Amino acid sequence: MRLFKTRSLAAEACKKGKVLIQGQAVKPSRMVSVGDVVQIKRAPVLFSFKVLALAQNRMNAKLVPDFMQNITTPDQLQLLEMIKLDKTAYRERGTGRPTKKERRDLDSFVDETPYFLDDEDDWDFDD
Repeated sequence: MRLFKTRSLAAEACKKGKVLIQGQAVKPSRMVSVGDVVQIKRAPVLFSFKVLALAQNRMNAKLVPDFMQNITTPDQLQLLEMIKLDKTAYRERGTGRPTKKERRDLDSFVDETPYFLDDEDDWDFDD
C-alpha cells in the first residue's frame, strides 16, 4: 500500500517489529486482506491505516487513498505536531556558534533590562 518508499525499507521495518496487523507484529511475507488495520511504529507515533481494497499490481502513489484509509488517532497526530514544533526551535548539533548577526538578534530579543527600569527618574517613592 506504499506506506514505505521502497520494499526493502518495508521489509526491514517488518523484521524490526515496527509493522503490526491487528496488533500483532508481522513478517514481510504476510498477506493483507480487506478490513485489516495496519499499524506502523515511527517513534514515538503509531500510525494506523485500514485496508479498503486490494490492488493486483504496484500502483501510483496518487491512487493510494482509494485503497486505504488513514485512521490514526487524533492524540497521535497531536503528538506528531508537537514534535515538529519542538524541532523548529532546536539548533542542529555541529552548526557552531551563532554568527554576529544572530547574536545581535538574540540580544535584541532578550533584553536584560526590564522596560519599567529604563526611566528611573519617573519613579519617586519619597513623595
